[in-house]
Amino acid sequence: MIIPWQSLDPETLENIIEAFVLREGTDYGEHERSFSDKVSQVKHQLERGDAVLVWSELHETVNIMPRDQFRG
Repeated sequence: MIIPWQSLDPETLENIIEAFVLREGTDYGEHERSFSDKVSQVKHQLERGDAVLVWSELHETVNIMPRDQFRG
């Protein structure tokens, strides 16, 4: 189930994004980015609709994933 990121308290959204960035082993290209840059990048992806917040009832977790990979 997609969770509308706009419905979350800004601090809650920030915490979810930070936790996601900390656990992801994502390659950001040739140049390493700072933690704050990575958080900002994920937030912009959510704002543009390129990424979505997803609630897993099975695992009772929230994740961020590319919209085109979500099959709900």
